[in-house]
Amino acid sequence: MSDSIQHECGVAFIRLRKPLSYYREKYGTSLYGLRQLQFLMTKQLNRGQDGAGIGVVKLDPDFGDRYIARKRSASKTAISDIFDEVAKSFLAIPEEIRKDDAQLKKHYPYSGELLLGHLRYGTYGGNSLENIHPFLRQNNWMARNLMLAGNYNVTNVDELFQQLIDLGQQPKEKSDNVLMLEKIGHFIDEENQRLFSILKSQGFSNQEITEKIKEDISVVNVLKRSFKSVDGGYNMVGVLGHGDAFVIRDPAGIRPSFYYINDEVVVSASERSAIQTVFNTAIEDIHELQPGSALIVRKNGEATVHEIMPPTRLMRCSFERIYFARGNDASIYAERKELGRLLSARVMSRLGDEWKNTVFSYVPNTAATSFYGMIDGVNDLIRELQYTALTQPDVAGNPARMREILDWKPRREKILIKDAKMRTFITNDTDRNDLVGNAYDVTYGTIRPGVDNLVIIDDSIVRGTTLRNSILRILDRLHPRKIILVSSAPQIRYPDCYGIDMSRLGDFAAFQAAVSILREQGREYLLQDLYKLAAEEMKKPSTEQINVISKLYEGMTDEMISARVADLVKPADLKAELEIVYQSVEDLHKACPGYDGDWYFTGNYPTPGGTKVANRAFMYYIEGRRERAY
Repeated sequence: MSDSIQHECGVAFIRLRKPLSYYREKYGTSLYGLRQLQFLMTKQLNRGQDGAGIGVVKLDPDFGDRYIARKRSASKTAISDIFDEVAKSFLAIPEEIRKDDAQLKKHYPYSGELLLGHLRYGTYGGNSLENIHPFLRQNNWMARNLMLAGNYNVTNVDELFQQLIDLGQQPKEKSDNVLMLEKIGHFIDEENQRLFSILKSQGFSNQEITEKIKEDISVVNVLKRSFKSVDGGYNMVGVLGHGDAFVIRDPAGIRPSFYYINDEVVVSASERSAIQTVFNTAIEDIHELQPGSALIVRKNGEATVHEIMPPTRLMRCSFERIYFARGNDASIYAERKELGRLLSARVMSRLGDEWKNTVFSYVPNTAATSFYGMIDGVNDLIRELQYTALTQPDVAGNPARMREILDWKPRREKILIKDAKMRTFITNDTDRNDLVGNAYDVTYGTIRPGVDNLVIIDDSIVRGTTLRNSILRILDRLHPRKIILVSSAPQIRYPDCYGIDMSRLGDFAAFQAAVSILREQGREYLLQDLYKLAAEEMKKPSTEQINVISKLYEGMTDEMISARVADLVKPADLKAELEIVYQSVEDLHKACPGYDGDWYFTGNYPTPGGTKVANRAFMYYIEGRRERAY
């Protein structure tokens, strides 16, 4: 994606099911879990570079011993910073303690059986440590402690905020992080109190009750009560102080969640390929956590899956497949290639006979896989042209012509090269734009000036800012006759509110194009009509609202919007002709079966909160407000 957008965070969870001495004997270190956590987080670095955090919980500590530890960093090198500090604190411990597993667990904060990691992209709030997961809710009773991290955005924070007030709490902040921590924590407290009352009536002492609660607490009950009214997308991991843990996924399956269990570990992560690589396991041994379900890991290491909420229509995020997730997952790799292949016929129809005078390439590197698919598709179409040409009567007796036809093939080159980030003392906006314009370089000599066309495939065209300020100007230095930009994703028309930082409606190139068309048609009044309609919709419960933005696009074809986007992103001084080809929603679903979450393309939101956010985002656009709409 040439336009930089921030997106879903990443989570990593490991529960060691054997004594720490087991891992020293088999793997050479009792800190095996910590090492694997670092690997698992590193393999998901694509999911968050605004900070990271880890948390460790020890089982069965002695009274007075610390049993919960946390380390967080808001730096751009957060993972390495965290684990460097963890390593330094380990080396500071006397060698005789480092060699004794029991003593190491007692004295080293990060030696424990439950390990939680998080990678953050800052879709909301600042990048201070206060915004970095995991979050802690602390208490002197072990089973009332909660450590929480996740990949989530909650769309009904106002309602949840009021619910906590109604429960008698006074939340310190109206954010989904604080609200979810306190809401789950409230029902953990109630579950503890329920068990305490029962056990007290049976004559158990307070200390006996504390131990019984650790065995009898129902995490399933806690989750069913906590998530009953939560609207949003989430993959959330929680660890209780006594050693129970859970991983829970939203009922529509919006956010991804995978797990792996063997006799040594229980592992959960946001990406399947990360687990596969770090634990060197077969793909069929890794399971997708089903929507609305929770993986519950008890203090004794028993792991079971429970349905917490009835699953709704499956709406797994398609952007995971297009761009966000690592492309080395077997299914994602195949799907991205198919996204490119399905575009090949439309690209070739734009080129006509000019395909012979065309160079195919891609930007950025993440678009390489869809580029391979597009080239495969173009090759297949050229073979059909070869077959047709070779069967013509005048070719059979003409070896030179036959050889010429057999030599037909697409020209593909590495055209764009992204340079390392540059630092500058320049502060004025004009010169900063010049700096952005030099973020890429080109491979000279690959294009015949004034003769060749250039086809460039991108993962997605979101805002078009980088295209206009940098990429198109750089490509124009090669003097192509025509540039065709190809997006492996459809037109982004609607805001996201489930984890991707695409919340400001006015930023989207496709939306800007639609507004521009309205103005050209003399129908700008529709914007105010829709604003009034959105205001009326916002008075209704979210379950009854309609998406007013969809009415903006009525009567506009995909081709009209694509052509207008090309006009909007084309620099005034661009000499080459410019066309844009977007993926169709239909072909997106053909390429990525089972990933029907397409609300940013279609406005078909998986939860009522999404529609409410879309209407609010439209109102904010008309009002000129740049804030997030949820």
